[in-house]
Amino acid sequence: MPNLRNCMIIGVLIIWTTLPMVVLGQSPERARDWGIPFAGNPGPLNAITDVPGVWVGQVTLISGAGPLVKGKGPIRTGVTAILPRGKTFDPVYAGWETFNGNGDMTGTHWISESGFLETPVLITNTGNVGIVRDAAWRWMEKHGYYAPFARDYWYAYPVVAETYDGILNDIDGQHVHAEHVWQALDLAKGGPVPEGAVGGGTGMICHEFKGGTGTSSRRVESALGNFMVGVLVQTNYGVREEMRIGGLPIGKALREIPLPTIHDIPSSTRPLAQATGSDRETGSIIVIIATDAPLNAIQCQRMARRASVGISRMGGKGGNGSGDIFLAFATGNPGAFSLNGMTTVKQFPNEGMNPLFTAVGEATEEAILNALVAGRDMTGIQGNSVRGLPKREVQEFLREHALLR
Repeated sequence: MPNLRNCMIIGVLIIWTTLPMVVLGQSPERARDWGIPFAGNPGPLNAITDVPGVWVGQVTLISGAGPLVKGKGPIRTGVTAILPRGKTFDPVYAGWETFNGNGDMTGTHWISESGFLETPVLITNTGNVGIVRDAAWRWMEKHGYYAPFARDYWYAYPVVAETYDGILNDIDGQHVHAEHVWQALDLAKGGPVPEGAVGGGTGMICHEFKGGTGTSSRRVESALGNFMVGVLVQTNYGVREEMRIGGLPIGKALREIPLPTIHDIPSSTRPLAQATGSDRETGSIIVIIATDAPLNAIQCQRMARRASVGISRMGGKGGNGSGDIFLAFATGNPGAFSLNGMTTVKQFPNEGMNPLFTAVGEATEEAILNALVAGRDMTGIQGNSVRGLPKREVQEFLREHALLR
C-alpha cells in the first residue's frame, strides 16, 4: 500500500509531494453549454455514473516543460478507473468489440469466454498498460476485492485499455506508477465525472484538437421499463477535415485553426508528424458503456458494437492505425455470478434492444464532444502543442447552419 507519510491528504484527494499530480474538477463547460444539439434525454449528471452503482476515479499527471528527457518528462498523462458496482465484488455481464484493432485492452479473452467482467476497468496510455494491470491486481488482492468468493486462491485478468499520448507526453518514461492506480481506484465514486485533460485522457488529441476524457448518458423509457445507458470515452483519434457536428463538416470550416505543432520527436512518432490529409488518422478511442438493463453477455457485445455509430457521426472512420476498442457491461442482474451454484437471472428480449442501441450511439457522440469542449490548449514534450476546440468558431458555424439552440 502507498506510504501515506509521503503525501498530503486534502479532503478525499491525495496529492503526492514526490510525484507530479494534478487532480482537476468538473469542467466548467460541456457541449450542451455551447448550444450543440443532441438527440435523446440524458440522465441527471449526463455521465456514466448515472447508471446506479457505477463509480469513476481519475489521477492526472502534469509536470515539466521543454525538451524531452526520457524518464523525466515533460509529463502529460494519467489513469482512469471505472468500477461497475463500486468496490463490491459482484461480476457483471459484459461484452467487447473492435472497430479497428490497432490497440490493446487486456482481459478480453476471459470476458469472451465467461461472459462476465470480474474486475474494474482502467484506461491509461500505451506504455503503461502492464504497470496498470499489475497494480490493479495488487489492489484487488490487498483489499480483499473477491470476498466472499475467494477460497485459498483467486486469479483475475484486470481489464486495462490504452490510447497513445506520445505526442505530448514522455510515454517511454512510464510515469503512471502503482501508487497512481491505487489512488484512482481508492478515490473512485459516483457523481460528476471530470472531463477533458484528466485521467488517462490527459495527453490525448482528438480530430487534431485537444481531446481526452468525456462522458454522457441517456434515459431509455420503454414498455419493458426505464433504464439508463452511460458512456465514458478516451478520445485520441480522427483528422480535422473529417470532423462533423450534427452531420455537417465543421472540421473543414475550422481549417484556419492551427493544426498540432509537432517538432523533432522520437522516430516512433515521426510518421504521424510527416503524414498529410487523411493519412494522419493514426489515433485511437476507448469507449466504455454501462447500463442497468438486464442484458446477457451477447447483448452486451451488441451494445459495444454500437459505439461505432457515435464515432462515425463525429467523422471517425476506424483508420488502419487506430485502436477503436469498446466494452459494454450490464448491472441489471445482481448476483448472477456464482462459483458453482445455480443462479436466476432476468432475460432482456432482443426485440427490445433498439432503444438501447440508439442510446449508445447518442451518448458516445456526445461524450466525444464533451471531451473536445473540455479540452484546452496544451503544450508538451519538445514544445509540441495542440489547440482546444474554439468556442466562437464552433458557435458561428452552428449558427450559420441553424443548429445553435
